[in-house]
Amino acid sequence: MSPPIKFIQQPVFEEYSDIIDVRSPGEFADDHIPGAHNLYVLNNEERAQVGTIYKQESPFKAKKLGASLVSANIARWTGKYFLEQDKGYRPLLYCWRGGQRSLSLATVLSRIGWETTLIEGGYKSYREDVRNALENDCPNLNLKIIAGLTGTAKTLILQKLAAKGEQVIDLEGLANHRGSLLGLRPGHSQPSQKYFESLLAQQIRSFSSQKIVWIESESNKIGKLHCPSPLWEKMKQADAIEIKAPLNARVDYLIEQYPEFIENPEELKRRLSLLTERHGKNILNSWFELIDQNQWPAFVTHLLEEHYDPAYQRSIKTNERKIQHRITLLNLERDGLERAITNLVGINTEHL
Repeated sequence: MSPPIKFIQQPVFEEYSDIIDVRSPGEFADDHIPGAHNLYVLNNEERAQVGTIYKQESPFKAKKLGASLVSANIARWTGKYFLEQDKGYRPLLYCWRGGQRSLSLATVLSRIGWETTLIEGGYKSYREDVRNALENDCPNLNLKIIAGLTGTAKTLILQKLAAKGEQVIDLEGLANHRGSLLGLRPGHSQPSQKYFESLLAQQIRSFSSQKIVWIESESNKIGKLHCPSPLWEKMKQADAIEIKAPLNARVDYLIEQYPEFIENPEELKRRLSLLTERHGKNILNSWFELIDQNQWPAFVTHLLEEHYDPAYQRSIKTNERKIQHRITLLNLERDGLERAITNLVGINTEHL
């Protein structure tokens, strides 16, 4: 006898073998549960075709076509994806509202013999949970800001803290953007705003309220994405630990971190051109001359002193950031970074 299809409102995703999003690839790209697989029962074109017939001709004709297309896609996934699954496979499925699309695949999987669960309310319900997590959990985070001038290895320090088991929100990592004019790597793209929020909510749900959550000082916009307002408001209230390092160490670090622009100087100049109105043609031309001459240390030094450092000082004043501690590093090599990590972990231990 086939196991009955189960329905659940707020699943614990880790309890399932697989999370399957049966919506179209376009819907999936806009947002989905992190870790879900897109086994659509209607692709973008098919969904549009069925919808058009439903509105312009007749619901009955649309349902007949939809059933045919859905059956063909399910047959393809059954032969291509589900043959690899064992008897203990426990999938969690969802579509837009937990309706016909997810139920069609769930029926087949249940008949095969797998314990199959549907998210009641589908993606719409999940999205509401994400919004609630951001609105309700962000105000309770015990945030500590890692601040510092550009090139003080703040993101690398965050990554090393996470590797030591500290609670970390890496906004730049989630946004796939390093948070400046040069932040988007050539050939890369950012997630949608909704998926960025999904990733953020997933992290926040995993945190203990008893421990510090480390986060890098950012503006409220990371590339094309916006920091959700509940988190941004909490960041504005949080104390900061400022990382300081010598200018020459910062220059060396940035040259090492941004090789793609050394390899593609024309793209670098194209992006810098967006600063013409702020700095004027004379300064831009002086930067371009250094780039053309491959004078990378001199170029980065000028860029820091004339653009990034003043911008940082303005942001500290604008956001009225309270600096609780300062950690001064002699270098940004392994020994210097380990010293920073030790100091930061010590702050967390004192908090506990």
